Amino acid sequence: MAVRKTYLAVIGAALLLGGCSFSSEALWPTLAGEENAGSENSAAMADTSGADATTSSDVARSSQPLTGISQTGTFVGSKVENMQSELNRLKAALNDHNNELQQLRAQTVRNSQAYHGTVAAISARLQVGTTPGNPVLVQQWNTAQQELDRVNDDIAAMNSLANKVAADSTLSTFLLESVRSAYQVSGAVDEDHRQLALLEDETNRTTVLIDRLLNEISEGLARQTSYVSNERANLNALALAVKNGEIFGDALSKRVFQSQAAPASAGASMASASERPLVVIRFDSASVKYEQALYNAVNRVLERRPQASFDVVAVTPNRGTPAQVALNSNKSKRNAQSVLRSLTDMGMPSTRVRVSDATSASVSANEVHVFVR
Repeated sequence: MAVRKTYLAVIGAALLLGGCSFSSEALWPTLAGEENAGSENSAAMADTSGADATTSSDVARSSQPLTGISQTGTFVGSKVENMQSELNRLKAALNDHNNELQQLRAQTVRNSQAYHGTVAAISARLQVGTTPGNPVLVQQWNTAQQELDRVNDDIAAMNSLANKVAADSTLSTFLLESVRSAYQVSGAVDEDHRQLALLEDETNRTTVLIDRLLNEISEGLARQTSYVSNERANLNALALAVKNGEIFGDALSKRVFQSQAAPASAGASMASASERPLVVIRFDSASVKYEQALYNAVNRVLERRPQASFDVVAVTPNRGTPAQVALNSNKSKRNAQSVLRSLTDMGMPSTRVRVSDATSASVSANEVHVFVR
């Protein structure tokens, strides 16, 4: 009896183990092809994310040449063979363009990381304090500009790739129309129509992947173009900071192009404040450091009124002979132009700033007044 119980226990254990093995295989397939597909997807995820990785893996899987087309000896059969060759060439080109996109993305990441590393080194040095026009920082700024130019070159390469993929899209549309037109050609056998249906399905899938790839490139171009434009403004502001040996902050263009509206109360208070100067810069010495105070004042205004514009007024004392007044007026205008250049270097678009001049009996030295409008 004990032997029988032992025998039944062994059988029960074997059945349980068999059940576990079956469940494991159901949850974790061990087919070699699926393992390879999993490793390819992991590699794609290492370089891309989200929908980008999905499209990349889909393109990789669909790049295999279409097979299963056999000769039937009919005119339609010969057309099917020709269209199969065109489709295989199209799929190979699509795979090449997808690989080129992934390489461009990786290259852009490397260039952007190098750029931000250099900018961070400059900002850290400015943060702790340094000398105006420090040659080490000037060299680093030049390096950062070159690295940003490389990112811009990546955008040009992506534009070229977009043109290639657009040509693929045109070819796929033409090929799909050719396949559908072949159904109407007389003299075909049933096998010809079966193969045409296979060819049509595969062409449809390839067309969808081409459209996805083209959308990804278009979205990437928009992101990168906006990124480079913003960083150009930041780099210009950083150049002014290096020149003065002190850090300012982000380019003013980040504030200017914000889309949110300012509160009504803020707008009313700023409207009343615009009647008096936001900043008064008195040029009573050969070297006047005004950039940091100017940046802080304009930045505070743009935080509350992103769409604000500014008037830069060169104010000349109305004292002395007409010749002295004219000489002081010329100096004051040059000072106003310097203030305008400082604002544009900080990222303020020149279209948002107006420059004018005036005379006043209440000032004793040349001044530049900045008003909000």
